[in-house]
Amino acid sequence: MVKETKLYDLLGVSSSANENELKKAYRKQALKYHPDKPTGDAEKFKEISEAYEILNDSNKREIYDTYGLEAARGNGPQAGGFPGAGGAGGAGGAGGFPGGGFQSHSFSDQDAFNIFSQFFGGGGGGAGASSGFGGDFGGGFGGSSGFGGSSHGFGGGMPGGMPGGMPGGFGGMPSGAGGRSSGGGHARPEEKVVQVNLPVSLDDLYIGKKKAFKITRKGANGQPEKKQIEIQLKPGWKAGTKLTFKNEGDYNPATGGRSTMQFILQEKPHELFTREGDDLVYTLPVSFKESLLGIQTSIPTIDGRKLPFQKIQPIQPYEVSKYPGLGMPIKGDLNNRGNLLVKYKIDYPLSLTPEQKEVIKNNF
Repeated sequence: MVKETKLYDLLGVSSSANENELKKAYRKQALKYHPDKPTGDAEKFKEISEAYEILNDSNKREIYDTYGLEAARGNGPQAGGFPGAGGAGGAGGAGGFPGGGFQSHSFSDQDAFNIFSQFFGGGGGGAGASSGFGGDFGGGFGGSSGFGGSSHGFGGGMPGGMPGGMPGGFGGMPSGAGGRSSGGGHARPEEKVVQVNLPVSLDDLYIGKKKAFKITRKGANGQPEKKQIEIQLKPGWKAGTKLTFKNEGDYNPATGGRSTMQFILQEKPHELFTREGDDLVYTLPVSFKESLLGIQTSIPTIDGRKLPFQKIQPIQPYEVSKYPGLGMPIKGDLNNRGNLLVKYKIDYPLSLTPEQKEVIKNNF
């Protein structure tokens, strides 16, 4: 019986899971919680990655099953406490673990990204993961990402800048292997994350348009570097979607790395529609007379069509007319769309003449 099941629970597998089951579970969870995804959760992504790293290593898994998580991390007794420990009666490796050979190490965000990159075929020290998982992240971002500098804004050359470096559809990995210095094996300090709001139109989110930006970031010599980046929006993405690019902001001379850029999608106001989840809402102005006697007009759609519209009965202020399948694309199910909802804004009179009051009194 295993000492604890936390890591198995994180991956959603049993304690008897084999290698293929672990890989399948990690793929599912990592793609769900990767920070680049709308469902992303950086802390959960890190926990899932550490769970996979430990359980996919036979030595670490044996230690975890027997002694628990802290022991698997290398934080247990250092002499004779575990099977195989060096010392009397033992010929084990460092730390006294079965097979030895690994030391205590604090699992970092960078480690999580490295595992993800290697799992999906990315190079250990490259500037991004391979296209093996590009389809899960919008088919690649064509060029890159990142705003650096002190004023991370858009327009006018975009002070603060966004760098290039996202081949294959993933926010570029740093140039160092594993995010550690080549000297002492210690984790390099995590670079700061700079968040930037990225305003996009509802029309661009409807069709999934490619956006290109000219940007500037600080280079290694402190001088500005000019870049053009392209971001491929996916149809149906919502406001709040986060796009994270590691090691793509301003150069930090203290660490030799670059800051992490995270772009947060913001929807620009649309002149005709508002968005409610996957539904689009069009508000139809109606005169008081039309609300009573009926109306014949047309309703616009976001793809430029005009739908004939007619009401012959009185319109209630709270009434909503629904057109299925004419809303926004549904992310993950692009063959289906939300609804187009027509709501009514009735122009009620602010006052009535005595004659009008009499007519209403005699007919209602």
